[in-house]
Amino acid sequence: MNKYRWQASALVLVSFMMGCNEFMVVGVISDIAKSLKVTVATAGYLVTIFAIVYAISTPIVTLFSNKFDRYKALMVLMVIFFIGNTASGFATSYGSFLISRLLTAIVAGTIESLITVFANELAPRKRRAILISWIAAGYSIASVIGLPIGTTISTATSWHMAFHMISILSFSTCIALAFILPRHLSQPTTSSLKGQLVLLTDKRIYLGSILILFTAAALYGYYTYIRPLLTTALGFNTTALNWLLFALGIMSIIGNRLSGSVAERHGLTTLPRFYISDTILLLCMPLALNNQFTGVGVLLILALIISVVNSPIQIQFLDVAEAEYPQATLLASSLNAIFYNIGISLGSATAAGVLSHGSLFRLGYGAAVFSVLALLTVILLNRVIAEHQLKNE
Repeated sequence: MNKYRWQASALVLVSFMMGCNEFMVVGVISDIAKSLKVTVATAGYLVTIFAIVYAISTPIVTLFSNKFDRYKALMVLMVIFFIGNTASGFATSYGSFLISRLLTAIVAGTIESLITVFANELAPRKRRAILISWIAAGYSIASVIGLPIGTTISTATSWHMAFHMISILSFSTCIALAFILPRHLSQPTTSSLKGQLVLLTDKRIYLGSILILFTAAALYGYYTYIRPLLTTALGFNTTALNWLLFALGIMSIIGNRLSGSVAERHGLTTLPRFYISDTILLLCMPLALNNQFTGVGVLLILALIISVVNSPIQIQFLDVAEAEYPQATLLASSLNAIFYNIGISLGSATAAGVLSHGSLFRLGYGAAVFSVLALLTVILLNRVIAEHQLKNE
């Protein structure tokens, strides 16, 4: 059990490290723009390009990685990640920094898929949902702890040093993984590309993927503009803003733990209740934003419950793949990351559209549309799962 705890801690550390790498740019975007002599808007494209490359490259790299030993594939991708992040720390031009960010984006999604597969294999059956929820929480912890630390380092020294700190963390993580992860994880029989992609024809899989997409779109339909929501709409000052972002991050971490508990006990069956609650809160957001107390209350509750789907759907993907498509287990573990990033793009684009034709107070309406679509999708998904179980009895 002690060895498992070390292994679990190392896997969560990997997700924390990748979260720091991805979110760091957001916290130091102004410093990067000034240093590389570009506008803040131009520097902001780094975030968009990272998400797009992440979503496109993940299935390609994952399908290719499935041909190799999983331990070796993970270590090679970790080294590439280390090289890309280190190059970011030494970048002196916008072009070189962009290339280094692309390098980390290309491998980050597959690294996340591989650590999920390791978690699924290493954790006792009763504890795998909890471990997978902690891996998801690694990203939230990065936004709560890693982002402000990186910003502080950047302010005190330079943004280059913030990336060097991530390189030190990633190098240490590589060493830890090399010593504590099993060398020979169960490997599926080699399959053709078509043999792996057949996974996506299963209704339980593609409906689950659509569910993730709509969930992420519902979240980023308002969260894309969380800072102006807190400052412009609710009128909080910069000091209060930092504390409120910290509180939202803590609620997100608790939400990931709640997601693990839901996956462990009820699976997907109770999720419609959460989506109904999400929809009601999002529809009430315009009214709630008229008061600081109710506005913050709605945002905190949403941070807690809007991503509860994470662990139940990841477990569902892995269970379906293990039972019927063992050759595509790694691909199954990557679907969450792929469709979540597509959902982020859709939600943020919708938020921009709502904002251009209305005000911050109307963002909740656009997000509520995606929440309703997610509700309808999860109801249909549960029906399909029930029919499949009945057929196999």
